[in-house]
Amino acid sequence: MANVVVVGMQWGDEGKGKIVDLLCPAFDAVVRYQGGHNAGHTVKFGDRHFALRLIPSGILHEGMQCVMGNGMVVSPEAFFEELEQLHAAGVDTRGRLFLSNRAQALLPHHAILDQAREQALGEGKVGTTGRGIGPAYEMKVARTGVRLGELAAGGVADRLRLQLARIEPELRSLRSPGSSGDGAALARPQRVEDDCRGWAKRLEPYLCDTEHLLHRWLGEGKSLLFEGAQGSLLDVDHGTYPFVTSSSPTAGGAATGTGVPPTAFDGVLGIVKAYTTRVGGGPFPGELLDDQGEYLRKRGNEFGTVTGRPRRCGWFDTVAVRYAQRLNGAKLVALTKLDVLDELAEIPVCVGYRIHGVVTRELPSRLDHLERAEPVYKTLPGWRTNTVGILDYGKLPQAARDYIAFLEEEIGAEAALISTGPRREETILQSSALLERWTSGRLARVLEQRGA
Repeated sequence: MANVVVVGMQWGDEGKGKIVDLLCPAFDAVVRYQGGHNAGHTVKFGDRHFALRLIPSGILHEGMQCVMGNGMVVSPEAFFEELEQLHAAGVDTRGRLFLSNRAQALLPHHAILDQAREQALGEGKVGTTGRGIGPAYEMKVARTGVRLGELAAGGVADRLRLQLARIEPELRSLRSPGSSGDGAALARPQRVEDDCRGWAKRLEPYLCDTEHLLHRWLGEGKSLLFEGAQGSLLDVDHGTYPFVTSSSPTAGGAATGTGVPPTAFDGVLGIVKAYTTRVGGGPFPGELLDDQGEYLRKRGNEFGTVTGRPRRCGWFDTVAVRYAQRLNGAKLVALTKLDVLDELAEIPVCVGYRIHGVVTRELPSRLDHLERAEPVYKTLPGWRTNTVGILDYGKLPQAARDYIAFLEEEIGAEAALISTGPRREETILQSSALLERWTSGRLARVLEQRGA
């Protein structure tokens, strides 16, 4: 049995939700290690679509154990909203959903501050979802944050008052005259304290020491699937800073965000889309601002799960993905949305950047260099054939197989899974000894049972 980390290797929205959903039956538990309700994924389960932002998609699988780790920031309100959605659909979460008592509480005033900051930045805004993720992590690092397990504990009131006292002056400076007074309303400490006590009671059935739980499971030989939110190029340390998220979606975050030692992980599966998308601000070499970009956006339904914002689109970027592959040590990848490219006669692929007249195959660490980068393309022939629902690699058009082989060579990883549609069973499983070992053959059996 193995423990595997699933990571996005672009700027998020790579299709992690579907792949994790596909892999779940081959593992005993799924563990999320960072982020909050800013990043969502849509999972098609039977005839229903579920938009999950906090709770791991493994909860849709009967009997699957799901853990939300200490590296997350959790809005109690968003958590309860998601629970109600699942319960209304008949999903039983009792005894299967475990929430770290060390995870940070994301509170309403965090979202208000987040939105005010973005509005004040104008055209230079980062492009956050405005959910309060950044301020919640900021309070955590400043040691004024509140853990979920302490919402009703003694001494928390003082920390809440300190948070509000620090936020109020900034809100006043950011807000224009006549703007909303939500910040002032939330500055009433007693109201926030009362809300926290109410949430603590409702959260109690789910809270536990997940570090202890995970170590017990490891000792029992259970196989664990770890999933992050967003993508590697949004990592606070290794991404396109400052246009990044506030946590570590990379494989390294799986250890710090769960309390599981790095030596317990057996491998990393990277998720990459057959083209590139990005939401929000920040550099995007090769962004298509023409009809081609609009074509990818519409055909790929590239609109945010959480915000509904249209995603910025471009061709596959081997420079960025190769960087993410090295960063995460991903020997295998799942390639998603191959079918979106079905109607194209030609498919450009970015194989380098031209910066100040010099071509490089490495992702620049400096923001100003990345902003000036001009993509260098290699154009491959398209296949002009419908690939939706193909389950056998050998039945893909030769041009599609050539495209996949080219990407594998460029990024230095094997495409063990290839998605050919939105449903979990619309996935090609390539022969991979490593993936077979990770899943103990269970994934192949699951796909066989679904007609694959």
